Amino acid sequence: MCQYDVAAYIWPAYTGNDPRARLFWKEGIGEWQSVKNSVRKTPDYFWDRKPLWGYVNEADAYVMESQIACARDHGVNVFIYDWYWYDHRPFLEQCLNEGYLGAANNDRVRFYLMWANHDANCVWNIDLSDDHQDTVVWEGAQSREEFERIAHRVIEKYFTHPSYYRIDGKPVFMIYDLVNLAKGLGGADAAAEALGWFREETVKAGFPGLHLQAAVWGQNGNNLSGVDANGGITRGEFERMHFDSATHYQFAHFTDMNRDYAEILADVRQQYALMEKNREPYFPHVSIGWDNNPRYRRFVGNVTKNNTPAQFEMALRMAKAYLDRHPEQHRLVTINSWNEWTESSYLEPDDRNGYGYLEAVRRVFGGEKEKP
Repeated sequence: MCQYDVAAYIWPAYTGNDPRARLFWKEGIGEWQSVKNSVRKTPDYFWDRKPLWGYVNEADAYVMESQIACARDHGVNVFIYDWYWYDHRPFLEQCLNEGYLGAANNDRVRFYLMWANHDANCVWNIDLSDDHQDTVVWEGAQSREEFERIAHRVIEKYFTHPSYYRIDGKPVFMIYDLVNLAKGLGGADAAAEALGWFREETVKAGFPGLHLQAAVWGQNGNNLSGVDANGGITRGEFERMHFDSATHYQFAHFTDMNRDYAEILADVRQQYALMEKNREPYFPHVSIGWDNNPRYRRFVGNVTKNNTPAQFEMALRMAKAYLDRHPEQHRLVTINSWNEWTESSYLEPDDRNGYGYLEAVRRVFGGEKEKP
């Protein structure tokens, strides 16, 4: 058994298996379309990275078997699937259902869900992103009726799977946007009541409880918010929701990423120190960097610099040190991400760094080869 659980987020858009994905990526290969078609935008800037594994369909069980093996060999033993619910039904679920769950070796890397309950907008559609990126296609906020449908689906379809990730026997379920959660359910107190109901339903299904995890964004000590720009969730409201733990999804959610990675890590140290003051356990997060230019035809700036595998390894060692300072809590670290290619934050090997980021994970946390 690994001493540490290293969990990498998965953006499930690298497939054409969901028909609704063609609203954003008309070629039918998911967001590989934006990766494959990237062009030079300025004399000094050209995002031209290529995946060493090719533009594979990550909803293919055969593909995921090799990815699971590679992940575990390099120390990644948990996948956190971005999970979506729009217009009364799931979206981009095929990567999980057909790829990971269809893989014969999914017992080697466990999984859990992060409900990515943000709005779906035109930033995913390169034909519209330059001028209409904030145009909403589907709203992420969901009513109590929809919330109950969501809860029953994840309990019955995912929590019961033997590879679902649990802490103290409790399935872990992460929520990305606390503001949208409250918005859909009728306020923070209504959201707290709905989450309490979710816990009860999980116990009724035979589990000892539900481990609710919050994705935190900017924090100043008094405010722990889902999306600061939307007003945030107060500390009191957050505590009434009784989350069991917190982590981050991206460094970009609390610091300026348009600078040297070493400077960013100074802010990460401060963020870790802030999170140590909170009641709920914080699981340290590490981001590889940020550059979402592949999603636009124009150059949008905001590019992380010098985020080499060696610098990334320093960030991993910071996260490990955080966990070692808190032996009373579960040893989980989250990484952005396994495959966020169009945000330039991915562990999957490319023609620039090869397996460098994965090798950094293995050096810090150790890997585990499959036994013959």
